[in-house]
This record gives sequence, structure tokens and C-alpha cells, in this order.
Amino acid sequence: MTLVGTNICLRALEPEDLGFLYQVENNQEFWSVSDTIAPYSKAVLKTYLADSQRSIYDSRQLRLVICLKESLDPIGFVDLFDFDPRHRKAGLGIVISEEGQRQKGRAKEAINLVVQYGFRHLELHQLYAYVAVDNAPSVGLFESLGFKCSGELKSWWKIPDGFADLYVYQKMRPLS
Repeated sequence: MTLVGTNICLRALEPEDLGFLYQVENNQEFWSVSDTIAPYSKAVLKTYLADSQRSIYDSRQLRLVICLKESLDPIGFVDLFDFDPRHRKAGLGIVISEEGQRQKGRAKEAINLVVQYGFRHLELHQLYAYVAVDNAPSVGLFESLGFKCSGELKSWWKIPDGFADLYVYQKMRPLS
């Protein structure tokens, strides 16, 4: 199965994820990498959860919950966004919200699974990710997964104390 790895699995959002989604979306630690500028209400997130059942071809995005394989406890999210079926590309974002699960290979495994899914099932030509230049763990993560830095965007992302430069990482579908 495509969405099950050694230590984690990826699954669709469920109504029961409201509390976890509320906790992650309202964690200001993640706002600087998510375009969030204000807290989300549970009512707004309930609507989002109901809407998340739409096809990626309709909504142009897909959010999957990263769960530990043994316990099925959620530890984060991986997103495909700006899905473009014509040009066969999508952006990729990830957050491991549970601090105790970071630096354990969970993000690497989740990205591997979503890359396989994107190339095999969505027939994507490429995936891309924006990574802050000063985010050494994420730079190392994407490079270890075969993503190539294709450029640097200067002062691209507004952060609390100014603007951050971002790298653009791309991974192309292997030629068959």
C-alpha cells in the first residue's frame, strides 16, 4: 500500500481530527511557515474538515495526517498544495507537530510516501517545496530525499522580524 511506511502511515482527515487540527493550526510556532496570521476557530476548521473530502482535482490541495503506525496517534500533517494537473506539479509542505517525534525520520518517511503517491497515482511530473534558507534541518531533509535546490527567493516570506529568504527545492519524476 502506498501510504503505509515502516514507522508511519498517512491517512485522510477525519471529523475526529478537529482537536488535533485546532491545536496545530493555532500553534504560533508554525505560523511563520504556513501563511497563518490569526487563530482559527473550531467552526472554521469543521468546515475545512468537511471540505477536505473533495477530490484533489477539485480543491487543488490534499492534506494527509501523519500517524505513528503502531498506535495510529497523529503527529503531524503533509500537504500537497497548488496542485496543477495540466502541468503535473504540486507544492509540498510538512509539519511534525509533536516535538518528541522530530529528528526521528518521520518527516523523511512521510515525504517519501507522498512523493511516491504523487508520482504514481497523480502522475505528477514534479513536486516542489519552499524552505527557509536558515532552516538547516529542513534543507538537509529535502536534499537527503533527492530534492534539488533550483533557486533562492530573496525576502520572499514575511516573518515577525522582517523577511526571510527561501530556497525552492524540486524533485522530478524519474524517467521510465
